[in-house]
Amino acid sequence: MASNALPRRPAAAAAPADDAIPLHERVRHRGLLTVAVMGASIMQILDTTIANVAIPHMQSALGATSETVTWVLTSYILASAIAMPITGWLADRIGRRELFLAAVAGFIVASMACGAAQSLEQMVAFRFLQGISAAFIGPLSQSVMLDINPPERHARAMSIWGMGIMIGPILGPVLGGWLTESVNWRWVFYVNLPVGLLTLAMMWALLPATRKRDRRFDLFGFSMLALGLAALQLMLDRGAHEDWFNSVEIWIECGVAIACLWMFFVHLLTARGDTLFNRKMLADRNLVTAMGFMVVIGVVMFASMALLPPMLQNLFGWPVIDTGWVLAVRGVGILMSMWVAGQLLGKIDARWMVGTGLLTAAYSLWQMSHWSLAMGMQPVIVSGLVQGIGMGLIFIPLNTMAFATIAPQHRTDGSSLLNLLRSLGASLGISVVTTLLGSNIQTSHEDLAAHVTNSSVSLLDPSTADRFGIAGDTAMAMVNAEINRQAAMVAYIDDFWLMMWVTLASVPLVLLLRPPKPGGPKASAADMGH
Repeated sequence: MASNALPRRPAAAAAPADDAIPLHERVRHRGLLTVAVMGASIMQILDTTIANVAIPHMQSALGATSETVTWVLTSYILASAIAMPITGWLADRIGRRELFLAAVAGFIVASMACGAAQSLEQMVAFRFLQGISAAFIGPLSQSVMLDINPPERHARAMSIWGMGIMIGPILGPVLGGWLTESVNWRWVFYVNLPVGLLTLAMMWALLPATRKRDRRFDLFGFSMLALGLAALQLMLDRGAHEDWFNSVEIWIECGVAIACLWMFFVHLLTARGDTLFNRKMLADRNLVTAMGFMVVIGVVMFASMALLPPMLQNLFGWPVIDTGWVLAVRGVGILMSMWVAGQLLGKIDARWMVGTGLLTAAYSLWQMSHWSLAMGMQPVIVSGLVQGIGMGLIFIPLNTMAFATIAPQHRTDGSSLLNLLRSLGASLGISVVTTLLGSNIQTSHEDLAAHVTNSSVSLLDPSTADRFGIAGDTAMAMVNAEINRQAAMVAYIDDFWLMMWVTLASVPLVLLLRPPKPGGPKASAADMGH
């Protein structure tokens, strides 16, 4: 007789009676589980950039304006910033396996809903839900990669995880552009369905459960942090559009961000009960230093990736696909250096690799600061390759050292903080460089226009151009267009100089890092009780 009993969960998913057994000794088919975890991670990180290309098509299809359609991006960023800090608490309360599966399933459903959205309001709501799910996937994937590998394999695990995190934002615009032009903009979201379902099935079968802990929720701390981060992200995202502090909205968002974040930090340092993050974890020098470096990585990598596509397309006239392929060379450099970093970790001091990576990334920005409108593709390819090599040398050793001195049960919290700081760094960097770009274009235009005289323009006297009617107006319009191009190029170069100095200024932070101890950190009884 057929049994009506529900199918049992696979043996690998059941937590053992003795939770003291390390997770890497309980996992089956580590290779397949790694593929599943990386599939979820890449799917999530791609969606941070893949939708940007489709924004103009969404605007016309959803009947939105150029101002309101930006909420498709803003809602995703806001949701991720608000939800990411509670990843560790949720993982302890409901179980990391359960949270990971729920996050991937939620991301798939939200992606399908985004693809089927018929109005801007629906799209913004579904993107918000997608951002909440994405907020959990990033930190959980990193902590799982660390837990399913023994300490001696952490460098290799972080190199695999880092490849997806660093290459995803580079490939996103290429894949998004191809899907938008070849199929339909809705496939920017539908493409998550096959990858997500396969990933979900593999994790359901292979991902082991971890012990749940009764951890009190710090409602006040979370409320202050969520409000502060939401206000900060709104200010960074809308600042350039609202003319920054000439807008009442920006002043309000800035005030709310400062007040709420200040109260959160005071509460974190002085509260007697459980706080949102364990104070012992935040006292770890490696983790805090790595958080600072994550801001720099966000500024340098994501800000430069935001600047280069419009520069190459608008100033140099390159097609979208060509621009994407040229910028994808940066991913080749990342792959090369991450492989090298994974091989060298444990053989040489990881701090040397981080320092070398920072100097290499700074050198690539120095190369970019010497670009001109007369160049071809080669300087872009070379500098992108060099920057990719630098980023890879930074990312793997840094993530390895960040978790080398904290107890294993704090990895999810630590990962959520590192991912959050990288996201904030990207938002900060993009806001600063785009604002400076606009103001520097105006300043450079005025400086260059002041040198346009009858002696500098031999074929036309600007002071008498109006005598030639339409021909004179056309000639002056051409001169003004060229001044605009040159002024924009000068402004881009100024941004590259700024990012280079920010990178160089962060090099001394390497001295604060401590090399990992053999065997990795051990959990204390006091920590386990948190």
